[in-house]
Amino acid sequence: MSYPYPVPTRRPAAVTVAMAVLLLMAVVAVAYAMAGLLVIGGTVDRFRSAASGAPADQVDGTVALLHASAVVSAVLSLLAGVLLAGLAVGVGGGRAGARVTVWVVSGLGAFCGCAGLALFVGQRSVPLRLGAQDQTNGELFGLIADAYPSWWIPLGGGLSIGQTLGYLVVAALLALPAANVWFRRRSTPAAPPGPPPAPYQPASILPPYS
Repeated sequence: MSYPYPVPTRRPAAVTVAMAVLLLMAVVAVAYAMAGLLVIGGTVDRFRSAASGAPADQVDGTVALLHASAVVSAVLSLLAGVLLAGLAVGVGGGRAGARVTVWVVSGLGAFCGCAGLALFVGQRSVPLRLGAQDQTNGELFGLIADAYPSWWIPLGGGLSIGQTLGYLVVAALLALPAANVWFRRRSTPAAPPGPPPAPYQPASILPPYS
């Protein structure tokens, strides 16, 4: 029986590259989570030194916000890394559901990456205007960016760009014809079994002619 599509015996190069990109993004997400937890201690110390003249309760509130944001960011990055690694394994195994999930995650990830980059640019190009009553809080939040290491904020912007490009590349690779054949192979119908053998019938013994 002939099949409507050839069944590939080896993983197509497009799928292999998509797997590699997903795994690389997973490693980067986990590394970014760990780096965020490592730099928060020094960031808080530098922030407290720069805000030494501000009211203690406002400084403590900002520090608590810094710690909470670092933990939430780390947890989300770790979950993203685990998800991306699992999707890479599913894509490599030819699971159609994994490919659909990658497309959904890629759309959301590309949107979040663009939104994060736009926020990053907007915060530095548009001055923040506050009322007199919020002036102290505005000054404290302005010290946060200076408290982080000089490479931290550019790293975040670069990762936002890389994240967006990575999702777009993976989504495009998994839409190629070679990838379609790879994911279709699991649903290829098997050849139907042949007809059952005829039952054995012993030869009839005829009486001899007289």
